[in-house]
Amino acid sequence: MRLAMVAGEASGDLLAEPLLARLRQRWPQLDAFGIGGPRMRAQGFQAWWGSDALAVRGYVEVLRHYRGIRAIREQLAARLLREPPRVFVGVDAPDFNLGLEARLRKGGIRTVHFVCPSIWAWRGGRVKKLAAACDHVLCLFPFEPELLHAHGVAATYVGHPLADAIPLQPPRAAARAALGIAAEEPLVALLPGSRASEVQYNAAAFLQAAGLMHARRPELRFVLPVAPGLRAAIDTRVAQHAPALPLIVTEGRSHEALAACDVTLIASGTATLEAALFGRPMVIGYRMHPLSYQLMKRMAYQPWVGLPNILCRDFVVPELLQQACTPAALAQATLAWLDQPARADVVRARFVELHQLLRRDTARLATDAIEEVLAR
Repeated sequence: MRLAMVAGEASGDLLAEPLLARLRQRWPQLDAFGIGGPRMRAQGFQAWWGSDALAVRGYVEVLRHYRGIRAIREQLAARLLREPPRVFVGVDAPDFNLGLEARLRKGGIRTVHFVCPSIWAWRGGRVKKLAAACDHVLCLFPFEPELLHAHGVAATYVGHPLADAIPLQPPRAAARAALGIAAEEPLVALLPGSRASEVQYNAAAFLQAAGLMHARRPELRFVLPVAPGLRAAIDTRVAQHAPALPLIVTEGRSHEALAACDVTLIASGTATLEAALFGRPMVIGYRMHPLSYQLMKRMAYQPWVGLPNILCRDFVVPELLQQACTPAALAQATLAWLDQPARADVVRARFVELHQLLRRDTARLATDAIEEVLAR
């Protein structure tokens, strides 16, 4: 069983890991290769390029890296067409994967796209690209297959693998012990993003907000998990903006940080869904290049950007974006969760309902769907 896969950035690596493990159970001689991260490599995946090579967000940022990313796609397509796998699975990264999938499909390779692009949130025209590029789409959210079927795209709801991986009762005590945090100490998790551009635009504001919070509540402790390759950038900003902050910086371990914390200040992205599945109140903050923000804002179909709010169809957690993402506003909104425990209890209950909705044994359902594609 030769399988090619492309997972862009840390979130794709996280999504692909349990799927690879289940695929190897189904096909013990699985030979998997392509673009992936450390979690995938731990499952025996041959990463010809690291997933961080595709970890760019925003139009202006993509333009800066366009030639390098295009060169990777051209080299990968040529190699896969020369040595065809039985199936190609594109994990998220639609701007990279859909064009690649269309080319491979024309070359006779079966293609599966894992994670429906957010056509219900913005850029609905991509559904036509999906129809041309994919034999099947594996959907993380229950409302997506019906939407795709209406456009002639075969799709299956498989739930979200994070809902399977994250326990309904998060191990708060064990996570705190692992991080060296006492049971009674209030803890704020800072997650400014897993891309270099996100650290560039968000980390300073997050750290300054933490400094303001600590000035108002000296008993607060902070933890900041760092994505692979970003430790130097984070350390530089900590030294510049929060040198005296009682801060634990960890290599990875974001799930430990979310399990241990009382509240999180977090960048928009998959991490917000992880925080919701851990039942943690949060404040979503995000900045990007001003031109990228204006372009994306004009194409948005709905008022929310954070996954918990999108899935709950409501502003259950604050979103402070671009000019609104100031240290003072971030600090005030984050402290409000600690000052209003009844409000925090309400949002935790909504997150439990969301967790149960998304828990579907994703890896098994996705593997079954891939096997059906191969059997056609």
